[in-house]
Amino acid sequence: MAAPVPHDRSSDADTRHRIIRATATLLQQRGYESTSVKRIAAAAQASPSSVYHFFPGGKQELAAEAMRHGAREFGEMLTKGLSSSADPADATAACALLLADDLKQSDWSDGCPVAVTALETIGRAPGLQEAATRSLTEWRDLVTAKLTGSGIAPDTARSLAGTVISTLEGAELLSRVTADDTPLRNAAVHLAQLVRAAPRN
Repeated sequence: MAAPVPHDRSSDADTRHRIIRATATLLQQRGYESTSVKRIAAAAQASPSSVYHFFPGGKQELAAEAMRHGAREFGEMLTKGLSSSADPADATAACALLLADDLKQSDWSDGCPVAVTALETIGRAPGLQEAATRSLTEWRDLVTAKLTGSGIAPDTARSLAGTVISTLEGAELLSRVTADDTPLRNAAVHLAQLVRAAPRN
């Protein structure tokens, strides 16, 4: 009797990761409603049955995971920008400039899937709204930590960090719509001014 073929868990992990990445890209470029499981499977070079194998909750479960994936990537970009300078104003500006460069390189197509998906599904998909809220909170906390580390009072830092994230998200939207990185480069200038003006302890 032939020995059973060992199951390749690394292959499973690779397929699952491809599905998540493909979903994140499609959410960025097409939105939630226009992203079908069939389209996801084709983009990931997987079968629809594989999608449901890894995500039995279907498109909504997969979209939530793709949002978390996109949130981690955005968080990594924020971390890179925030660690680029000891000066929190320069570091905050760097986040906007990194986002501008990434968006331009993608030919204005690769925005963050979190805000796009959340806005499209508000009131209809609590799981997606929860994933978006958690992502926005994590990003704000990253900026808050940088600001408090420079001597800005915690309450002020938290409020200012929320403004930073709101500005980045809004400027990214404007840059995508206009295919022009000027909104993000302007955001870099004005966010730096806001951070420099914040009172220190």
